[in-house]
Amino acid sequence: MHLSNESLLVVIIVGIAAGWLAGQIMQGTGFGLLGDLLIGLLGAFIGNWLLPQLHIHLGVGLIAAIVNAVIGAIVLILLLRLVAHAGWGYRRGWRARW
Repeated sequence: MHLSNESLLVVIIVGIAAGWLAGQIMQGTGFGLLGDLLIGLLGAFIGNWLLPQLHIHLGVGLIAAIVNAVIGAIVLILLLRLVAHAGWGYRRGWRARW
């Protein structure tokens, strides 16, 4: 598979946009530029796997790719929060009660 510079740029833009939008939707989960990119790219993979399993097709194009990645990123953030709040070393101590 060969990615041109333009398609790589589109993938990065979709990842950043999806990660940022998912962070805004999930209220206050700021990850920074690289974190948003990573969440968005992983979310795109999750969305591309999950939505066809549910028989959902959003169409083609940039907007559909961003929406697909945002849905996947939201699922990823929910899973990360579930694991983090299950007591796997996240916010130990007095802050865990608040």
